[in-house]
Amino acid sequence: MSDKLAPDPRLLVRERGLAGYVEDFRRRISGGELGSIPVVIGMIIIAIVFEAQTGTFLSPRNLSNITVYIAGPGIMAVGIVLVLLLGEIDLSVGSMAGLSAAIWAVLSVSHGINDLVAIGLAILAGAAVGTIHGFFFAKIGVPAFVVTLAGFLGWSGLQIWAMGDEGTINIPRNSLVRDFNNFYFSDIAAAYGLAAVLTLGYLGALVYQERRRQAAGLPTRPLSEIALRVGLVAVAAFATAYTLNQHRGLPLALVIFLAVLLLVDFVVRRTTYGRQIFAVGGNAEAARRAGINVARVRLTVFTIASSLAALGGLFWAAQAGGASKSLGSGNLLMNVIAAAVIGGTSLFGGRGWVWSALLGTLVIQSITTGLNLMGMASEIQYMITGAVLLVAVVLDSVSRKTQRTAGRT
Repeated sequence: MSDKLAPDPRLLVRERGLAGYVEDFRRRISGGELGSIPVVIGMIIIAIVFEAQTGTFLSPRNLSNITVYIAGPGIMAVGIVLVLLLGEIDLSVGSMAGLSAAIWAVLSVSHGINDLVAIGLAILAGAAVGTIHGFFFAKIGVPAFVVTLAGFLGWSGLQIWAMGDEGTINIPRNSLVRDFNNFYFSDIAAAYGLAAVLTLGYLGALVYQERRRQAAGLPTRPLSEIALRVGLVAVAAFATAYTLNQHRGLPLALVIFLAVLLLVDFVVRRTTYGRQIFAVGGNAEAARRAGINVARVRLTVFTIASSLAALGGLFWAAQAGGASKSLGSGNLLMNVIAAAVIGGTSLFGGRGWVWSALLGTLVIQSITTGLNLMGMASEIQYMITGAVLLVAVVLDSVSRKTQRTAGRT
């Protein structure tokens, strides 16, 4: 009997052509690995239903507006994805968004501090808040739910105090924050150029990855698969660019959102720190025994999440036209958490991806926009969004049970 271990058949999928991929797809579905399939199907259904009902849902103007509206909550959802990967929750992101907007408005508008400096200080305040949360959670051992719930209340109070007698501070016309919502690159070359950069960047990442796999003696993707993947990304990117150019061009808000997504996705998937986040979320004790500084990972994740909440709050203020004592309240927190979960990040930790922030925010904003076009009341929007969130959590729970039955976690 040979001592040589047989290779995992899942690693040989790419060498078996189309039949191998079909078999791998069946294995994933039967094993509960649904990935982004439910949310993609949901997006298609949403688009068909609302276009049939309104006739304007898929218009360039409406789609362009959606790309602007998703930037603020989407950036905040990226931070929530990181927290959920740890198997934790952050209930303070809404109040942090409001506090960030208040800090920026008071410094820049009321006291005349340079706009860029005020923005930087607002984001630094978010980092400080996240560090405080992470310290009490990771070092002291207070549950994250309790720490961030206290933060939700405390930072809301600080926001009101910071605003002083001003109920609302409007954004000046020449403010950088105003550009987060109103600035568009009107030259059509900007949108098409970004689409080309994204496509070529994805191609370069695939080629680099395949070279590393080949050097390690692992199965590699055939050229046909690489061409198909790049082709799909190119179609999506250039179709989006074409649609945006039919309205006002490429929104600055979308550019910043994509930059945050790409940066955080690279950190999560391509760095040791990112792998440590998954390890801690999957099994904190096993990660500790493997030599990972669990406390450091937890503290830094909460710092990053709160910083992104602060940045998202500035986008939220741009859409609202200014900072106020109530900015960040209402359903913002629930929508941000729902976006991460609906997009495919597990509530139970250790499983998910950064791009779920984009997918989930798109679902929620599409529902909101579509119902607004139909003239539906806000309570209907809440009920439908809640139902979609429940479906996402049910799918997540069923998926986990199926994976356990199939011998995977």
